[in-house]
Amino acid sequence: MANGVDIRTKNLKKPVDVAEYLFTRLYQIGIRSVHGLPGDFNLVALDYLPKAGLKWVGNCNELNAAYAADGYARVNGIGAIITTFGVGELSAINGIAGAYSEHVPIVHIVGCPSTISQRSGLLLHHTLGNGDFNAFANMSAAVSVVVAKLNDPTEIAAQIDHALRECYLRSRPVYIMFPTDMVEKKVEGERLETEIDLREPANDPDREDYVVDVVLKYLHNAEKPVLLVDACAIRHRVLEEVHDLIEKTNLPVFVTPMGKGAINETHPNFGGVYSGSASSPAIKEMVEGSDLVISIGSMKSDFNTAGFSYRMSQLASIDLHSDHCIVRYSEYPGVRMKGVLRKVIDRVDLSRVKALPAPKIERPQTKCDPQAVISQEWFWANIDKFLREEDIVITETGTANFGVWETRFPPGVTALNQILWGSIGWAVGACQGAALATQDERGPEKARRTILFEGDGSLQLTVQEISTMIRHNLNVILFAICNDGYTIERYIHGMDEKYNDIAEWRYKDLPAVFGGNEDTAKSYVVKTRGELEALLGDKDFNERKGLRFVELYMPREDAPSSLKVTAEASAKRNAMTE
Repeated sequence: MANGVDIRTKNLKKPVDVAEYLFTRLYQIGIRSVHGLPGDFNLVALDYLPKAGLKWVGNCNELNAAYAADGYARVNGIGAIITTFGVGELSAINGIAGAYSEHVPIVHIVGCPSTISQRSGLLLHHTLGNGDFNAFANMSAAVSVVVAKLNDPTEIAAQIDHALRECYLRSRPVYIMFPTDMVEKKVEGERLETEIDLREPANDPDREDYVVDVVLKYLHNAEKPVLLVDACAIRHRVLEEVHDLIEKTNLPVFVTPMGKGAINETHPNFGGVYSGSASSPAIKEMVEGSDLVISIGSMKSDFNTAGFSYRMSQLASIDLHSDHCIVRYSEYPGVRMKGVLRKVIDRVDLSRVKALPAPKIERPQTKCDPQAVISQEWFWANIDKFLREEDIVITETGTANFGVWETRFPPGVTALNQILWGSIGWAVGACQGAALATQDERGPEKARRTILFEGDGSLQLTVQEISTMIRHNLNVILFAICNDGYTIERYIHGMDEKYNDIAEWRYKDLPAVFGGNEDTAKSYVVKTRGELEALLGDKDFNERKGLRFVELYMPREDAPSSLKVTAEASAKRNAMTE
């Protein structure tokens, strides 16, 4: 540097600070609110958020912030969290790992010590005291598709653009390490005039055509083909193609538990939730009796398959994924499902497709005894009458995740669950993020309702985010299922053991504790079916805005049948010795 001029930046056409560049890029890819907590290594960067049009959320802890960024991303398409070096980022890493596991795109920005401090190996706070400033980035590398260390201003703009593109296209978290002395460094702002290209790369035409021909060969020859839609069809943005395929071929379609909400459940071709041995008999018979199951975006985890209880031959299976396809026993790496699905839709010969009607599950009409306790079976079979089109429905790991299988959603419902990662408490943070995402999109008055079904045990892990919901005036209906502890664990092992018990809280008082008043939050207590039906039909309950907190009592040892089947399989697997 001579005469105070930095030759690395003097030739920039439109110099902007790195923080402004990064946050402008976040805005350009659709993010409007950023979750996280302040810390001394990210404070100066946070000053740049308003200029980029971004709102700071401010969560109660970093784990909750990560869960919230996850929920925000599932509704918005992508989310972001800012933490501080070491103590902050490690608090968030469980939530980031869950997003990685479940294919949720989150940009994790970590404010860290300056490059000068790092080179000097200073014994700084929030470090391990050994001079290793890469230890935490190395930990996050296993749950991030990109680790970008913004140490060189000449490379930073390209690093940011690459990380954000990979985050979106691969639908998984990225980690951006942001040193304090890089916040105000200059980069080329002219790049901001061209937005990041988020279009999915096209498949190699010849390889794609070959896979399409093979898929069509088996589809045209099948006597009883079905579609099975799973979570990655949602995460990797192929639901438009899936619905076009259903409309054109008239094939019966099923979803997995993780795929709940992917398909319009009022569509005549929708058959229900398939999860191996936990499925209803008619669904199990049709899926497992099919001679061709076209599985789209599958994630065949234990809880998604009721303990790996699928009974389908690979010889009768086609598996379409975001980065490869499998037809019977042949795998085609690098051939993405989006392009394959579109060509199958365009080229299918309808005269050769045999489409059977989807099974119709008739529910017995039972008269409600207003004094009866609220059982799991009754609740999940009747709560759909309360749901509206375009609701966001979030179910916590436990009874809610399994019970909701029996709930038929109105059109346009977005369902959020975390069946693979299964971190209890996730849903409270995810609810806050999801509710904020719809508020960012539509405004406070037109935001979609966000409805959370949360167990009392799980609620106690992340309950503080109720305060964030109230603080941001989010439109949330929270059903706290009070059944005295960890029900899913009870069914796996230790039904009456104290480690599955929890402290008894005065749940209805929580909104007031967390800052709610008569305008922003209201609490309710229901213990019988009659009380619940009266509440769900109450005009004020349905039409008011803000937080509605329902303390909902169910029997301690009651659980959905699907949970019992899955828990039994899990217990047997845990007990295996060889």
